Amino acid sequence: MYLIKIQGKAKIPDYAQLRDDNFTLIAYFRTDRPERALEKCGLAEQTDYILGVLKDMPFGKMQAIELPKK
Repeated sequence: MYLIKIQGKAKIPDYAQLRDDNFTLIAYFRTDRPERALEKCGLAEQTDYILGVLKDMPFGKMQAIELPKK
């Protein structure tokens, strides 16, 4: 999977995209409220891990991630 962090401008918040290995969009969510989007795609249990990776990522960069097994 791939994670991309997008910086918002002015009143637009920061967003993140989660994509699979074929770069198909899995989830698109605000970085301050990811729970609902991750729950919809079945990754609610991975929220803490994904937010931890996002916290250290620079804006505009794509990073390959391995989600921990359930």
